Amino acid sequence: MTREKVRKLEGIVALTLSTLAAFLGLFWLVFILGDVLVHGIKALTPALFLQDPVPAGVEGGGLRNAFIGQLQITFAATLIGVPIGLLGGTFLAEYARGRRITRVVSILSDIMVSVPSIVIGTFIYAVLVKPIGHFSGWAGAVALAIIMIPVVLRTTEDMLSLVPWTLREAAFALGAPYYNVITQVVYRGAATGILTGILLSIARVAGETAPLLFTSFNNSFFSTNMNGPIASLTVSIFQYAMGPYDNWHAQAWAASFMITIFVLLITIAGRLIIKWRYK
Repeated sequence: MTREKVRKLEGIVALTLSTLAAFLGLFWLVFILGDVLVHGIKALTPALFLQDPVPAGVEGGGLRNAFIGQLQITFAATLIGVPIGLLGGTFLAEYARGRRITRVVSILSDIMVSVPSIVIGTFIYAVLVKPIGHFSGWAGAVALAIIMIPVVLRTTEDMLSLVPWTLREAAFALGAPYYNVITQVVYRGAATGILTGILLSIARVAGETAPLLFTSFNNSFFSTNMNGPIASLTVSIFQYAMGPYDNWHAQAWAASFMITIFVLLITIAGRLIIKWRYK
C-alpha cells in the first residue's frame, strides 16, 4: 500500500471515529433534554408557580418559594461574581499583560474552575455560616459567586487578548485615555465572547445544589429574607427526588424543566441584545 493510500485511510478512520464520538455525545444530550422535556411538561401546572409546598404526603402544592428564592440567590450571585470576574480579567489582559502575575492568576483560575462545588460550599460554611450561627441566602449567593468568578475572569481575559493591539494604538493616537480605550474599543470588540462567558457562568450556577446545601440550606415556607435560610429550586429538586412521593417526583421534573428553559431564555436574550446593540 502506497503512502498516499495510507494517509487517505488514516483520514477516513479519523473522520469516522470523530463523527461517531460527536453523534454519541449528541445522543446523550438529546436523550437527557428529551427526558426532562417529556416528564417536565406533564407536571407543569399553575399551582407549581402560585402555591407553596404542602406537608409531606399531601397532594397538591407548588414551588413558589423555591422559584423566588432561586431567582434571588442567582441574581445576587451575578451581582457579586460578574463585576469581580470582569474587572479581574480586564486587569490581567490589559494592565498586567506579559507579567508573571498573569500566568499565576490564570493557572489558579483554571484550578478553581475544576474545584468541586461542594468544596466551595463547605468553605463558605466555615467562613460565613458557622461564625454567624445560621444559614442564609447571602451565604449561598457568595458561594455561587465564587464559582462564577473564575469562569468570567478567564473568558474575559481570553476575549480581550484576542482584540488586536493595533485597535488600541489607533485609539491612543486619537488621544483617548486608556480607560476609554478599554470601555469603548476593547469591550466592544470582545462583547460577544464576554457575554458568552457570563451566560456560561450563570448557566453553571443555576443548576448547583451542593453549595446551597451548606449555605442557604432550604425553607419549606415562603420567604424573601436573604438573611435567613431560603428555598431554592436545586435543593428542592434534590429533596423531592429523594422523597418517596410521586407528587414530589413530578414537581422535581417540572422544576428541572424550568431551570433548563431559564438557561435557554438567558442565552437567547443575550444573543439578541448583542445583535441589537452591536449590529
